[in-house]
Amino acid sequence: MLNAVPFIGLTLTAVLTPYLAGRLKEAGITGRDIHKLEQPEVAEMGGLAILIGLAVSLLPDPNSEILRVLAVFLLFGLVGIIDDLTNLRQSHKVLLSLLVAAPVAFFSVPSWVEVLGYRLNLGVLYPLFAILFVAGSANLVNLLAGFNGLETGTSAIALGFLAAITEGPARLVALTGLGAALGFLWWNKYPARVFPGDTGTLSMGALIGLVGIIGKVEVYAAILLIPHFLDFTIKALSVRFGVRKHGKTTVLPDGTLQAPPYPSFLGTIMRRVRVNEPELVAIVWGIEVILGLLVLALHLSP
Repeated sequence: MLNAVPFIGLTLTAVLTPYLAGRLKEAGITGRDIHKLEQPEVAEMGGLAILIGLAVSLLPDPNSEILRVLAVFLLFGLVGIIDDLTNLRQSHKVLLSLLVAAPVAFFSVPSWVEVLGYRLNLGVLYPLFAILFVAGSANLVNLLAGFNGLETGTSAIALGFLAAITEGPARLVALTGLGAALGFLWWNKYPARVFPGDTGTLSMGALIGLVGIIGKVEVYAAILLIPHFLDFTIKALSVRFGVRKHGKTTVLPDGTLQAPPYPSFLGTIMRRVRVNEPELVAIVWGIEVILGLLVLALHLSP
């Protein structure tokens, strides 16, 4: 049964996504696909399908560790729903993320972090580290977003590689998350018929952090989030996240992208290579795969 769980997650999400997208569009929960010349209206908050698919797949499992992970994952989804419906301030989103990540402090995991073969014992500081790690993962994935398939694809790649280097409950959660992400990606890839919204991005980011914690692969999970961290750092140092005040990425008549007038990780790629939206996303996916291969090499090295 456990081997079928990821496929259940994939199937449920793939089936639920178009249904929920239609209902969300009817309810007026939509956003403009601004990186296309015609800027079509697309259903938002489609990450609900990921929440439902993952929850239905994992709830029958009697493992208490998996159920705790699922509870925190769903709490992050709830924060995302609130954000999608009310447009939370970034500071409020971070504070709520820290609040819903608090249960991670009570997970039954060792208090050490393995760094390149050496175990660093954080002792009583580990619960605080775990909360910050999961909340940070969620918000990093939420920040590197806005292009068809970008967030879902990078999360799927990260979860796939984490599944390859973990075992037990961590591997099952990662594989089920991978299945749910792929089921959603079919509808979210270019040209997107649904957006994940913060409902999807926050919960998928939290799931990466949660797998890192329960699988004791925190450093490897952090490596897989390097593009997200670079984007966060560049924006924090340059515009302090006030990107809307500084302009946005524009689409040229030939469909290629013009970088926004502020520094960012994606903007750096656009300034170096002339790309359209699917090409930009493919480059970021490629970078994520390279980081995943690096994680595999480090994990397998003696």
